[in-house]
Amino acid sequence: MRPAPVATKDTAVGQVLAKFAAGDPSLFELIAEDIDFRIDHFHDEADTSWQHANTRDALMSLVGRLGEEVFPKGTHALGIDCFMLGEGWYLTCFNQQFFYGIRQEDVTSLTYIISHEDNGKLDYFRENVTNIVYAE
Repeated sequence: MRPAPVATKDTAVGQVLAKFAAGDPSLFELIAEDIDFRIDHFHDEADTSWQHANTRDALMSLVGRLGEEVFPKGTHALGIDCFMLGEGWYLTCFNQQFFYGIRQEDVTSLTYIISHEDNGKLDYFRENVTNIVYAE
């Protein structure tokens, strides 16, 4: 089986990421109450142990903290590319540019997200931050 490209707007994960980048709080309408959410980082010494949630309310708090500490100036989506894996599973490549509050620098970052959705609601989300590239 080969992952098939799918329009971002046709996936819950794509819509959530687009709304996140736009600062649109209606993104939580696309989140299942029992979301299984975690962000992992590859080779980043920042403390990310708090970047997980298992309810929509917990995720709302987490996103608030992300906004304060990581994205104090928001983020700009450079690309959101979704691939259908089958049976509600998606692989998403999320490329973004933002002012990284923890390091106080402008950066770009590429992340890979494995997600699952059911009835138009995101119920599983694993983001792997693969790199953070600092502006020169």
